[in-house]
Amino acid sequence: MVITREEALEYHARARKGKIEVKATKPCTTQRDLSLAYTPGVAEPCRVIHKDPEKVFDYTAKGNLVGVVTNGTAVLGLGNIGAAAGKPVMEGKGVLFKRFADIDVFDLELDTLDVDEFCKTVEYLEPTFGGINLEDIKAPECFKIEERLKKSMNIPVFHDDQHGTAIISGAALLNAVEVSGKDLSKIRIVINGAGASAIACAKHYVQLGATHKNITMCDSKGVLYKGREEGMNEYKELFATDTDARTLKDAMVDADVFLGLSVGGVVSKEMVKSMAKDPIIFAMANPDPEITYPDAVDARKDVIMGTGRSDYPNQVNNVLGFPFIFRGALDVRATAINEKMKVAATRALADLAKEDVPDEVAKAYGVDYFKFGKEYLIPKPFDPRVLIWEASAVAKAAIDSGVARNEIDIEQYKEELEARLGRSREVMRVMLNKARKEPKRIVFPEGDHEKILRATQIIREEKIATPILLGDPEIIESKAQELSVSLDGIEIVDYMNHPKMDNYVQEYYKLRQRKGINLYQAGRDMQRPNYFGAMMVHLNDADGLVSGVTRQYPDTIRPALQIIGTHPEVKHVAGLYVLLFKNSIKFLADTTVNIDSNPETLAEIALLTANEARKWNVNPKIAMLSFSNFGSVRHPFTEKVAEATRIVKEKAPDLIIDGEMNADLAVEPSIVKENYPFSDLNEAANVLIFPDLQSGNIAYKLLQRLGDAEAIGPILMGMNKPVHLLQVGSSEVNDVVNMTAIAVVQAQEQDEVLV
Repeated sequence: MVITREEALEYHARARKGKIEVKATKPCTTQRDLSLAYTPGVAEPCRVIHKDPEKVFDYTAKGNLVGVVTNGTAVLGLGNIGAAAGKPVMEGKGVLFKRFADIDVFDLELDTLDVDEFCKTVEYLEPTFGGINLEDIKAPECFKIEERLKKSMNIPVFHDDQHGTAIISGAALLNAVEVSGKDLSKIRIVINGAGASAIACAKHYVQLGATHKNITMCDSKGVLYKGREEGMNEYKELFATDTDARTLKDAMVDADVFLGLSVGGVVSKEMVKSMAKDPIIFAMANPDPEITYPDAVDARKDVIMGTGRSDYPNQVNNVLGFPFIFRGALDVRATAINEKMKVAATRALADLAKEDVPDEVAKAYGVDYFKFGKEYLIPKPFDPRVLIWEASAVAKAAIDSGVARNEIDIEQYKEELEARLGRSREVMRVMLNKARKEPKRIVFPEGDHEKILRATQIIREEKIATPILLGDPEIIESKAQELSVSLDGIEIVDYMNHPKMDNYVQEYYKLRQRKGINLYQAGRDMQRPNYFGAMMVHLNDADGLVSGVTRQYPDTIRPALQIIGTHPEVKHVAGLYVLLFKNSIKFLADTTVNIDSNPETLAEIALLTANEARKWNVNPKIAMLSFSNFGSVRHPFTEKVAEATRIVKEKAPDLIIDGEMNADLAVEPSIVKENYPFSDLNEAANVLIFPDLQSGNIAYKLLQRLGDAEAIGPILMGMNKPVHLLQVGSSEVNDVVNMTAIAVVQAQEQDEVLV
């Protein structure tokens, strides 16, 4: 994946600068709210905490707050760039904490190289945080800092650069040894790199059962051997061994395991060939591993390999560790993250990889299934089960090892973890990876627009679709150059001078000659990109169309309806918005097309929306909305909704649907159970069908803005071929990518029965 400098800078600078913000978790809208939040109400928790300091966890955010602390001396692969330059990385770390474990973060960039100053600053902040994540601090200072803070502080202190890779690669090692049929205590391990991460890995492997004397460590000057003086320090001395090997090449002969935490390209095929049977290689240098996966496999068919990259099997990614380790530690109010907790995290990951992988996880990664073996040694970061398995294992280890101040019921805790992070944010990932399995040709009539150009590069790189850009090639190429967008693999169609123009005009004239269009008008219309693009789809020169960044919705939908039309089994198209909340997903229709639907149209919209929900791996539960509850008000508006519900039940008796009902009943099942126990809808509805366009359009926009929901849409349902229309002025690059993926998935399933 190629990320341009301009794209990265724009991402960080757009809208609210940076990547994180602070939000109030309590109401703060009235004078009473303010009095409770601050003076005089705030005095009460202050008094309680003063008497019992442990109560700080009950009345403040301390128990869910981690400090990510750095001095910027070893940032990512950028080196010593200083505290301020390291801040984007620390904010990014905060995003990962929040995204994967719902942990809040304050990032702290300390402008000091002095170990004592650094430690004193962090120590003074202990009342603020529930834990400290040290990050991007160079060796050997990082060892000294962590050692001191672990002794002096009564909250967990964890240097992720040291221990994250150790914990994750340790899980991969346990399973690789099992797959290869080897004995962990007897294997020979070669580690290239002798920095913080390498030394932590070696120590952790010994904790897991590897033998210290069987580990050979190398740095840029060669093997760490006893008696060597050049480039040594007290930490490297721990892994200096009695050996005649002096180079990495020497050390690799008959080795069972190679762990690379160094630089790309230092391992040759010959070195791999010299290793023992079923060699295990974890080449972790990024972006270029010590040896590439293709080269390693070419050298040895029996190789078992992992890297730090997502495009090869067994990605060792630290995000599998720190969010979940801190989650477990915070929830039991641990005073430390000790070796038993780290080992527990490793073993939880190793054990989870052996479990049957849910279809939803495989689909999220664009494959049919994952199966434990040499190409699947550790779970995937987006597997929602990682939170439950790893955090609970860490929490239990903290309790068992005596560092937990809050002992909990682990089985109940697992249920709490499952409820903490909803899966709604992974929904779009399912669609993206479905698209990758069979990319389709998607035409973009606004081919010279900045957002389209940037989006199509992402679409091509991530293999979501084959983009076709309509427009003047010179203009498109010039704008792409300005934006540093690569057009490699992207087709540009000069529609004004296209060799099929006459054919397109004749076909359009044939379609519309009895609907007010003469041949001259047909020629004029076909010179408009939305008409030309729709004709490409109609004549199978493209599989779908995405447009609307620069045109109003009616101007974009009209050509599609005139040329492509509705599916043979559908009388009306309809507009759908998918709203993603933290813990739920809602499908809202019709929100963009049908102004005032009759019962038959409403029923058709409900069936179309149910079909769309299934594509997102969601079992539809439909509420037909109105201002009446099951006949409580008799009015033509409510009766049409009741009739539409009856029609749907008749056509699809297995579908969970009920109505007419108020919106609050639809989303709060307890009200239904208490007052309407006869209802078929005994769970919260995830499909909301509105009685008219006005109510649907207002509702989705209010929910999006006031409910802090991510909106995906509008998705056009019922077309004969995929057409998706963006919202003029409000569509972001990511919206274009998402709608393209949806169009591709619809094209893949084009021949299915829609209603």
